Amino acid sequence: MMDNDNNRTVPNALPVGYRFNEFEIKEVIGGGGFGIVYRAWDHQLERTIAIKEFMPTSLAVRGDDMTLVLRSERFGKAFSAGLNSFIQEARLLARFNHPNLLHVLRFWVQNDTAYMGTLFYSGTTLSRLREQKPEMVNEAWIRRMLPMLFGAIKTIHDEGYLHRDISLDNIQIQDNGLPVLLDFGSARRTIGNLSDETETMLRPGFAPIEQYTDDTESEQGPWTDIYALGAVIHTLIAGSPPPVSVVRSIQDTYKPLAELQPAGYSLPLLQAVDRALMLRMDDRPQSIDEFAALIEMPVAGIDDVLSAKKPGTMLVPVEETPEPTSALDWRRYKVPAIGAAGVIVGIIAGALLFSGSNNEMPETASTDTTVTAPPTETTPADEIQTPSVVESASPAAEAEPIVLVYIRMLEGETLQINGESKALRPATNGYASLTLPAGEFTFELQGSGKTRMQTLNIAKPGTWLVNP
Repeated sequence: MMDNDNNRTVPNALPVGYRFNEFEIKEVIGGGGFGIVYRAWDHQLERTIAIKEFMPTSLAVRGDDMTLVLRSERFGKAFSAGLNSFIQEARLLARFNHPNLLHVLRFWVQNDTAYMGTLFYSGTTLSRLREQKPEMVNEAWIRRMLPMLFGAIKTIHDEGYLHRDISLDNIQIQDNGLPVLLDFGSARRTIGNLSDETETMLRPGFAPIEQYTDDTESEQGPWTDIYALGAVIHTLIAGSPPPVSVVRSIQDTYKPLAELQPAGYSLPLLQAVDRALMLRMDDRPQSIDEFAALIEMPVAGIDDVLSAKKPGTMLVPVEETPEPTSALDWRRYKVPAIGAAGVIVGIIAGALLFSGSNNEMPETASTDTTVTAPPTETTPADEIQTPSVVESASPAAEAEPIVLVYIRMLEGETLQINGESKALRPATNGYASLTLPAGEFTFELQGSGKTRMQTLNIAKPGTWLVNP
């Protein structure tokens, strides 16, 4: 689809060629009722990024000067609250550095609204993938994807937060097969709460019963996200989500997968999904570790051992014993975790509602490869920072970077790529990162008298973990 066609199909979108300082809008990727996603070119770092704009079409329109204008003064409170939740979500996402969670670069305020810049992810949403290639979705494929999703969700839970919007549309499957968990949708829910449209703001079939009430005594916790994840797996197996939880609370017509026994799926997987979709919160798994144990799967995270079995193939986590259940006090979730905090924050920064689709890469070629350390702290709302350049790549790699590579480095190790030493230093989480163009690369890590090596054959955009 051409840029102009996209602009016609997404009302209120910024025009192609619009500039935010070094960022130039190249294409409208898509849009919904609460945001618009753009493919943009970063002229300073010469790379493609994604930009998400807070744009609640039910509350505002775009004026001739590109600023947002409220449709009515009575929408002011809902717009401000949604934008503030948008900001809080941006700050939250910026705290995480997990390869299967949306990677935030920066956020800012402009045009009387907010924007978020993130990595540009190739591939398509799980929803579209299931529709376009149903033959590839089977138990083996689900089991390859789940440990990484478990790790991403557990990372959020371990920090005391909930996602509360897990669905097929919020899971991006990259061209290299790695899943990425996208935005929390907190702004959408906050607006729904203030406009008495809570039920329409939730995703039917994926939201558990506790999300349909404003009762502050209704306790939400990891089991809330586990219900939604169970609904995702149910949809992949059965072809449709389970019945809406509110309807089930009146008359439960849910048919357990363990009784239906769809062909090609094991009983432990089916029974675990049924447990995750129990109406009563106490009947569901209480943690991601417990849910993973029911499915007989590991939980993959940034500190787990991941290895590429073959160059260019999908990363597969090594089996290990599930970690003990966290002892966090989940009773703090009597009030929904993210949306409530956003209402009291001023409109001082930008935000994020992210979705993705398969898109072409930028037209401009980069003349060097930039090595950066992954962020470990939240970017201040009033600052726009540029990642510091540690070292340029060799002249042989003078091509457009298309992948982000995370490299596990032990204390005192040195790195060589294709025989050339790299002055790369790991972040506090033990991983260093760099961007690379297409080609074959051999990573050699030396330290403590040992050598670790791994070769990657990079052909498509994506994100990789290297831990020989």
